Amino acid sequence: MLVARDWTDYELLDAGAGEKLERWGSIILRRPDPQAIWPPLRDGRYWDRAHAVYQRSDSGGGHWRTGSSTPGRWQVSYRDLQFHIEPTGFKHTGLFPEQAVNWDWMRELVENAGRRIQVLNLFAYTGGATVALAAAGAEVCHVDAAKRMVTRAKENAQLSGLGNRPVRYITDDVIKFIQREQRRGSRYDAIVMDPPTYGRGPTGELWKIEDNLYPLIEQCAVLLSDKPLFFLVNSYTTGFSPIVAANMLKTLVRERFGGTVKFGEVALPISCSDMVLPCGSFGRWSAE
Repeated sequence: MLVARDWTDYELLDAGAGEKLERWGSIILRRPDPQAIWPPLRDGRYWDRAHAVYQRSDSGGGHWRTGSSTPGRWQVSYRDLQFHIEPTGFKHTGLFPEQAVNWDWMRELVENAGRRIQVLNLFAYTGGATVALAAAGAEVCHVDAAKRMVTRAKENAQLSGLGNRPVRYITDDVIKFIQREQRRGSRYDAIVMDPPTYGRGPTGELWKIEDNLYPLIEQCAVLLSDKPLFFLVNSYTTGFSPIVAANMLKTLVRERFGGTVKFGEVALPISCSDMVLPCGSFGRWSAE
């Protein structure tokens, strides 16, 4: 398990009863988390400190209940990187802090590569990995189907002083983009992906991770250069074992290039105890 312990602008204050209490900079948020099924460690008065609380709706979705002093948007930093935080109607904030462990891993590989590294970041969201990779000196192709998320990624790069780095921002369906890249003969030294559990493409194509992840990795493996550096698969799908991602990487990447495959969970430490909150899983291949 990889635990993201190196934040100063983020802190998981408490978790329990299906919720988590977080500090983002100076702003405290309270929102649902299905993994936190134990009782909270701190009493209700501590939880009442939240500047904003996400409340679910009986008809699905939900909304944020905020105080008059709660900003609609603010910034946090991780090491030398800067990110916009903006709570959305789907309980998210625009950043997954547990992914800092993967940002650090990728940055170290790129910085120590001794050559130009081209990275393909798929389902790239607001660009946490893109910003980290750009800061390390990589050339990045950032792909996401949501135009608003791509715009947020550009803003995060600008906020981190990386607006002039070689990053291509692509708003497109990931599968269609990969197929076009194959026809173009494009090659990448590293690939990062964070595929959804379920979804539909622009013309109604059905995506289910259990059916479509292997073909996706298989198609992406075709885009790897002759000397690839790494391949990272993240997942937030409940019940999806990291061993599955590891087995796919062993079959499709390690058998061809050698190297090492590692897998596990990512987690956040709960500051008032020695417990951690599980947040997702990963499979990593590297040429090491």
